[in-house]
Amino acid sequence: MKLLLKGGRVIDPANQIDGIMDVLIAEGKIAAVGQSVEAGDAQVYDVSGKVVTPGWIDMHVHLREPGFEGKETIWTGTRAAAAGGVTAVASMPNTPPVADNQSVIRFIRDKAREAGWAKVYPIGAITKGSLGEELAEIGEMQAAGAVAISDDGKPVSNGQMMRLALEYAGMFDLPVISHAEDLKLANEGYMHEGYISTILGFRGIPSVAEEAMVARDLLLAAMTGSRLHIAHVSTAGAGEMIREAKKRGVKVTAEVTPHHLTLTDEAVQSFDTSTKVNPPLRTEEDRQALIKGLMDGTLDVIATDHAPHAREEKEMEFAYAPFGLVGLETLVPLVVDRVINAGHLTWSEAIAKVTCNPAGILGVPGGNLGVGKAADITVIDPEKTAVVRKESFYSMGKNTPFEGWELKGWPVMTVLDGRVVMQEGRLVE
Repeated sequence: MKLLLKGGRVIDPANQIDGIMDVLIAEGKIAAVGQSVEAGDAQVYDVSGKVVTPGWIDMHVHLREPGFEGKETIWTGTRAAAAGGVTAVASMPNTPPVADNQSVIRFIRDKAREAGWAKVYPIGAITKGSLGEELAEIGEMQAAGAVAISDDGKPVSNGQMMRLALEYAGMFDLPVISHAEDLKLANEGYMHEGYISTILGFRGIPSVAEEAMVARDLLLAAMTGSRLHIAHVSTAGAGEMIREAKKRGVKVTAEVTPHHLTLTDEAVQSFDTSTKVNPPLRTEEDRQALIKGLMDGTLDVIATDHAPHAREEKEMEFAYAPFGLVGLETLVPLVVDRVINAGHLTWSEAIAKVTCNPAGILGVPGGNLGVGKAADITVIDPEKTAVVRKESFYSMGKNTPFEGWELKGWPVMTVLDGRVVMQEGRLVE
């Protein structure tokens, strides 16, 4: 089957393309990108006025399966991805059982293949059971399809263990993804430590809890020469250390979430447990520093940290609710409306943060529209304005702090391996 997307603004940072062009898809691959492309037997979609990009890749997602199917499944999570214009996700390993061996990695890949809504790249655990005591079988997990290792949700508190992880992962050229948090300094807090936590009487997590661990891991990455990726950077200090480390040639990359780019700890005053995230929402000064880091290349990737929970888990007192929010179905409009339209990044710069950059870090296919590549495509209507309504989410998780936000710039088509899987916000069953 052939598809022809005609007349859209094609933005492909990997191939330095930004112009009004046609995209021809044949047998699930990109067949041609150019002006006045003709294919008489193709199904034609008029995408004039739309933006056509490589399929977006979210490299930090919690799909919850196996073990937490009451929160999300690979089926529902990948449907949420497709609905949100995301064609590939990297799944974090903090499931029960933990994805710390080849059998769990293969299970995730097989379930994703059966679902068929988005590509899933499993991330294996750094340590067995994510307990921080013994390295997981990193080589076996990579052979089974793991694209990185992380104990996300928990830090690797033992510095020697983190050193060994970096050294061992370096043998396989796998990135080690750091959940940077000193648990002793975090002191069981549940929001940013500062003025707002003081007036609310909430136990705070100081910025230094993140920054101390970022500093340690950057030193270890410099020592070992291995690839380090810092997840969900939230503080100005962490960003500055990453910036300086990059200047010194340390092999470090970093990501920031849409919620840390758009919200501050003032949002917690609503007592909405969807604003309870880890790392916590920080100050306006931190938010502005993260935007600066995004603009100057310190922060390479925008990733959601999509973390669905059952309603009853979040509908309780703030202190006792679990950390996390859902993000797959609001990623595109938040990036378009609050990053691009706000003037922080150009379209091409922003698209790189969600396509070729995460693909390069993880060493996975995708992220570009080169001829012969898989036809994974996101089509965005930059003029479409809509209000976020959590009850319309395909994700089982409804824990979003963006309910009721009016955003401009939404995905209107998702193409996966040449198949249209979402059109005008609805999945194509």
